[in-house]
Amino acid sequence: MNDKLLVKIIIPELDESYDVFIPANEVIWKICKLTTKVAFDFFEKRVNLQNGNYIFINKNTGTVYQNNQIVIDTDIRNGSELILVSVDNNSQVVTS
Repeated sequence: MNDKLLVKIIIPELDESYDVFIPANEVIWKICKLTTKVAFDFFEKRVNLQNGNYIFINKNTGTVYQNNQIVIDTDIRNGSELILVSVDNNSQVVTS
């Protein structure tokens, strides 16, 4: 499993976190899209995650990842904690 990384994804809107394997050779936007789709499928009635744009922020370093970055080219490694946050169309983090 050298091509996958075990990371913790934190979703503050749901007050949930999950340990998941993500592909190291995938772009960030696909990981965001898959994460929001899975969360929407599980928590459809609690929050609608499909109505916004989302980004990952590294909990430990504060790094905001660009959607076109490939995971392996970032500082994301096994054990990283990523926060999935909503952004508006002007790329500003939305706080509830």
